[in-house]
Amino acid sequence: MIERKKNIVLFASGNGTNAENIVRYFQRSNTVYITEVLTNNPGAGVIGRAKKLNIPVRVITRADFASPQTLIHHLTEQQTDLIVLAGFLWKIPTALIRQFPEKIINLHPALLPEFGGKGMYGLRVHEAVITAGKKESGITIHFVNENYDEGKIIFQAKTEVYQKDTSESLAGKIHQLEYKYFPQVIEKIVSGE
Repeated sequence: MIERKKNIVLFASGNGTNAENIVRYFQRSNTVYITEVLTNNPGAGVIGRAKKLNIPVRVITRADFASPQTLIHHLTEQQTDLIVLAGFLWKIPTALIRQFPEKIINLHPALLPEFGGKGMYGLRVHEAVITAGKKESGITIHFVNENYDEGKIIFQAKTEVYQKDTSESLAGKIHQLEYKYFPQVIEKIVSGE
């Protein structure tokens, strides 16, 4: 019996570089299928990136999250195996987390448990790391629970923070870690490793 491909839905709010990287990584995969991109931002760069890659896009609203049963039904109907937050800024509703326990993962651009929580995203995170005088930073991939950035850690990768680093230069180093490791970790999760 041939196993069906694992269906992954990407949630993204912004430019979508990580989402595009993930789609490209799995384009020729025999085991993974990116079913769609969901975004809460009708002006997000991820929409254009997804369309160029022939990935369907669905724009969701606050109402979709306030009463997520329609969204849950949609994701269940698509046989969603994993939800990947690739720069998605809204808190995931508890009902969605309960429907997909340990099937929603997030990428955070710092070494959790430090520099996480509400409002800690993008350059804000890197500014906080530099202001705190940290010698290293990195990425954390974790399961999503009811609290921002507090789910069980799956994987971390580190990079050095130099005195001359700015939030922008640190962001560049963090992006390289994201592009390298995020698709690999997703692949391990869906293959059950």
